Amino acid sequence: MDMFRVSHPDVRLRPALPAISAVVGLLALTACSGSGQTTGPSSPAASSERSRTTSTQPATPYDRSSVMRIQLTLDGHPVRATLNESPAAQDFAALLPLSLELEDFHRTERVADLPRKLGTSGAPVAPTPRAGDLAHYAPWRNLALFYRDGEASPGLVVLGHLDDSQDIDRLATADRVTIKSLT
Repeated sequence: MDMFRVSHPDVRLRPALPAISAVVGLLALTACSGSGQTTGPSSPAASSERSRTTSTQPATPYDRSSVMRIQLTLDGHPVRATLNESPAAQDFAALLPLSLELEDFHRTERVADLPRKLGTSGAPVAPTPRAGDLAHYAPWRNLALFYRDGEASPGLVVLGHLDDSQDIDRLATADRVTIKSLT
C-alpha cells in the first residue's frame, strides 16, 4: 500500500474532496445570488449536505438492509456482517472469498486494495459512513472498514455493516482480514 501512495500523489486529495465540493457549491451560490436566481448550489456534495440536514435517514437508498451475510476474520477473530442490496455490494460478494492486508487511513478506517473496481451504477452520491460500515471507495479501488464515523466523500459506496457494534473496536487495530460468504 505504501508503494501505491508513493506512486499516486493524488491519494492525499481524498479528505479534501468534500471541502473542495463545498467551495465549488458556495461559489455557484455566490454567482447565482447576483443574478436574481434563487437556486442553490448544484454540486452533488451540496445536495447531499442538504438532504442530510433535512432528514435523519441514512444517505444510502439501500438503508443498509440485508441480502447477504458474510464473515470477516480480523486477525484471527470472526466477525459477522451483512451486505446491503446495492449492485456494488452484489459485485463485492462476487469477489468472495478475499484475504486482504489492512492499513489505517486517517484514524477512521482500515483500507485495502480490491482486485478490481466494483460497479457503482445507481450508487448514492457521497454517503456519510458510520462506524461499522463496509464501503468501497471507487476512485482508489479499495475496501474501507470504518471504525469511526467518517465524512461524506464522492465515490464512496456503502456495501454493508458489521452485525455487532462490539466488533467495531477490532477494526481499529486489524492488520489482516479474510472475508467469506455465509449464505
